[in-house]
Amino acid sequence: MKLLSAAQVAEVFERFKAQNPEPKPELNYFSPYTLLVAVMLSAQTTDKRVNQVTKELFALADTPEKMSSLPQETVSEIIRPIGLTSIKSRNVIALSKKLCEDFDGKVPATREELMTLPGVGRKTANVVLNVVFSQPTMPVDTHLLRICPKIGLAEGMTPEAVEKSLLKRIPGEYLLHAHHWLILHGRYVCTAKNPDCKNCIISDICLFQNKGN
Repeated sequence: MKLLSAAQVAEVFERFKAQNPEPKPELNYFSPYTLLVAVMLSAQTTDKRVNQVTKELFALADTPEKMSSLPQETVSEIIRPIGLTSIKSRNVIALSKKLCEDFDGKVPATREELMTLPGVGRKTANVVLNVVFSQPTMPVDTHLLRICPKIGLAEGMTPEAVEKSLLKRIPGEYLLHAHHWLILHGRYVCTAKNPDCKNCIISDICLFQNKGN
C-alpha cells in the first residue's frame, strides 16, 4: 500500500491547521457527561440528528444522577428519531448508573475506565479523552476509516489499525486536532459519493487516483 512521505503528512496537517486552527466537535454538549452521552448516541447516525434529540434529553436530565432516575421508556421516546432506540436508551441509563456507583458521578479520564461503561467503545472513549481531557488520541469513525488509507495518510483495514497508523505517522504538534480535521474533511470534502477533489486543499498531495471522476 502506497503512503505519503513524512514531509507530505506534515504538509497535509499544516494546510488543515491554516484553514481551521481550532476545530470543534459538531455535537452540542456543555459538560464531560453530556459529551459522553452525545458521542455514544451518535453511533450509526448523524451529529445533526443527535443534536436534535439531546436538546430535549438534556433539558430533562443533564447529569448522571438525573438520567439514572428516568424510566427507559422516557429516554427511548426522546431518542427514537436516531434509531437503535432500545439499546441506546438502555445504555444511556446504565452508563449513568455506573458513573454514579463507581466514579462518584464524574466522567473518568482513562480509556480503560471509560470502556467499562455500557455502550462506550474505543472510539467514544477516544473522543472524550481528546475533547474533555486534551489527550492526543485518534478516534477513528467511518470517515477516517474510509479516507485515510485512500489519501495515503495511514494503512489498515480496521479502526484500530488505522488509529495506530495515524498515531505513528502524524507529527505530535498536530495530534490534538488531527481527528477533527479528518472528520470534517471526510464529511464535507472527501465524501463517499462525489468527493469534491477540485476544491480540496490537499488534492495535489492526496494519492487517490480517480480525482474528478
